[in-house]
Amino acid sequence: MKINEVEQQVGITKRNIRFYEQQGLLSPKRNMENGYRDYTEEEVSELKKIKLLRKLSLPIEEIRRIQNGNLLLEDAMQRQIIVLERERANLAEMSGLCLALSKERCQYPDLSPEQYLERMVEMERNGTRFSNADKQDVIRKKRGSVIAAGAMILFMIFLILVFVWGYTEDPIPVWLLGFFILIPVVVIVAVILSLMQRIKEIEGGEEDVARKY
Repeated sequence: MKINEVEQQVGITKRNIRFYEQQGLLSPKRNMENGYRDYTEEEVSELKKIKLLRKLSLPIEEIRRIQNGNLLLEDAMQRQIIVLERERANLAEMSGLCLALSKERCQYPDLSPEQYLERMVEMERNGTRFSNADKQDVIRKKRGSVIAAGAMILFMIFLILVFVWGYTEDPIPVWLLGFFILIPVVVIVAVILSLMQRIKEIEGGEEDVARKY
């Protein structure tokens, strides 16, 4: 079965299907004749299970553990109930805070935030979360990608400097020097392009789309 057919049967995009494959949740074999992925009915069923659990906001890692038999589905559901109840309590607390602000009927210039900030500190001590976890995850992933790309670029620049210094110490043909310098330059360009694509995925590509399922 081709990926287009799977997309229609399961109701998720090809991007999501490939994302789950990258995460190790799905391992379709390739057709030896044409090299395309060949999906079986069992893999379609597996995708439907993954879709169900993702719609219940189960993390990828938990689904992987369930698949591997390291976590019982029943235990995972009980843990998810606790997580969702906590989120519901957080929403109720924040809703109450919004209601209190609404009842004041004051405009932004007249807003006195001190009492509410103090109340929020107390609420956070009791377990309420106001920070945007998804946003923090995005920042952390972007930072990690930029650091890795920056390290590679610095290394390539170092190689270029070594080639140039070596040329001044022991001259070699200009065309050969250009060849040695061209390789790090190509790598730097490739790293920058990969970084831009990675940031695009983090901000609104595969991972963000996949989180909806």
